[in-house]
Amino acid sequence: MTQPVLLFVSVALFVIGIVGNGFEMRKIRMATEGQPNPKNVFLDRRNFKWYALMGISLVLLELDDIYT
Repeated sequence: MTQPVLLFVSVALFVIGIVGNGFEMRKIRMATEGQPNPKNVFLDRRNFKWYALMGISLVLLELDDIYT
């Protein structure tokens, strides 16, 4: 019974993380557009919350795999 719930939550968190990260990276790129050396958008601290969501989703996916 818990396997479909874990799978759904894992996929939902991953999709939210990917979409949120995309929007955040777009905002960062738009803010640094005129600069000659823009900072690395992947290592910006605003992205780490999205990386955490994606990491949690992968852990939940592994938990689902273990319980199956």
